[in-house]
Amino acid sequence: MNPALAAAAASLVGVRFRLHGRDPTTGLDCVGVVAEAMRRAGTQPVVPTGYRLHSASISGLLPFVAANNFVQVTHPGEADVVLVMVSPVQPHLLIGTPDGFVHAHAGIGRVTLLPGLLPWPAACGWRVPICSPRSIED
Repeated sequence: MNPALAAAAASLVGVRFRLHGRDPTTGLDCVGVVAEAMRRAGTQPVVPTGYRLHSASISGLLPFVAANNFVQVTHPGEADVVLVMVSPVQPHLLIGTPDGFVHAHAGIGRVTLLPGLLPWPAACGWRVPICSPRSIED
């Protein structure tokens, strides 16, 4: 578990939503939330570009997972990254915290805390190690 990641994610609540957003001053999407939380927790993430908001496949996010050495967990929880399917064509990343899940909410237009249990099915969960990531091209 990486409590620094959960705390960093919680510090992003209220940041504006922006598709492909990577800077909290201009806005973040769900990948941007994970990347910025990793930065704030002391890791330099490798972040993907060019993915679509809607996709029936999670394959576009897997290079991000691999490049940052995420470790798959069976039961993701606090300080883990969770991939849910909001709809059959919309994968979405969240970060577990002691109070719920932090995520970039496009409909509300900002990063928010979702208290309690996830309302969507979890497809995968990962622990984010504190280590140097490798390039997406590796």
